[in-house]
Amino acid sequence: MIEFDLDYFKEIAREIFLCDSPTGFTHHVIELIKKKIDAFGYKTKVLNNGALEVSIDGVDTSKVVASSAHVDTLGLMVRSIKASGTLALTKLGGPITPTLDSEYCKIYTRDGKIYKGTILSTSPATHVYPDANTKPRDIDNLEVRIDEVVHSKEDVVALGIENGDIVCYDPKFEITDSGFLKTRFIDDKASAVVLLMLLKYASCHNLKFKYNTKIYFVVYEEVGHGASMVDKEISEFVTLDMGCVGLDLAGNEEAVSICAKDSGGPYDYELTSRLIHLAKENNLNYTVDIFPFYGSDIGAASSAGVDFKGALIGTGVSASHGMERTHIKGIENTLKLIYLYLIAK
Repeated sequence: MIEFDLDYFKEIAREIFLCDSPTGFTHHVIELIKKKIDAFGYKTKVLNNGALEVSIDGVDTSKVVASSAHVDTLGLMVRSIKASGTLALTKLGGPITPTLDSEYCKIYTRDGKIYKGTILSTSPATHVYPDANTKPRDIDNLEVRIDEVVHSKEDVVALGIENGDIVCYDPKFEITDSGFLKTRFIDDKASAVVLLMLLKYASCHNLKFKYNTKIYFVVYEEVGHGASMVDKEISEFVTLDMGCVGLDLAGNEEAVSICAKDSGGPYDYELTSRLIHLAKENNLNYTVDIFPFYGSDIGAASSAGVDFKGALIGTGVSASHGMERTHIKGIENTLKLIYLYLIAK
């Protein structure tokens, strides 16, 4: 069984989580991941849509299997520049917008400049606005206060900030002594870290993959078409994404969740059953769940016309799309399950 390298996990997780990569702005994190995987000795290719494909020869060449994680995260974009010099916003993906009030952020301009700011309610001061505590924190009532001396739209334009610029908010990355990973974007950077740990371990120990394998680091999952570009020759696809924790669910932060059904319908019965049996036979902490308000890269690939069996696993994540948290044990169980699926004995 694969050994969980806590030191490497901490090192690589910090790098991945602190590399801003909202959907549509993922080139920096893809470059980072590609450099690491190239060093492990695998064949990599950046696809036209920006995703990274890793191709691995297997012991059995009779079929091609795949796994993936998405590295695009939630984020924001400048919708317009207000007369006051603040920035109106539009969402990238589906963040829980009330959790963004008072978050620090960065604004990336198209000419390479980076400015700092704070996301605030449009009624941000209790001593000034009578509705400071009651105003909705939806996207239309949030704005960015830029940390530059600006008093007008013209001042902001002079900085080089334009409509369509990317706004990234602080992930607040932390690993606690009790083993919790608490940060934004565990969905789905924790899964990307799992796949990097798997590839490093297999490379360092000269392990073989069962079948010809494609591993994808996907870049548009948060807007629904992430894995639409996978190789049409794959016959099985186990994607790694977050497991849900909460109302009427069995999942928890220390377990690997195996999804039986989401908003797009059931996952492949035979492949899902195989993963359940692997988890059970190897004494992994696992749960099986149904995610009613959820879609994954399996759905995107299916919609693109790829003919395959699809399944989904991932560490249980608390407060998804908000201030997320999981436990190292859940990440470890996810790593072990994808190892059992992909690596030859």
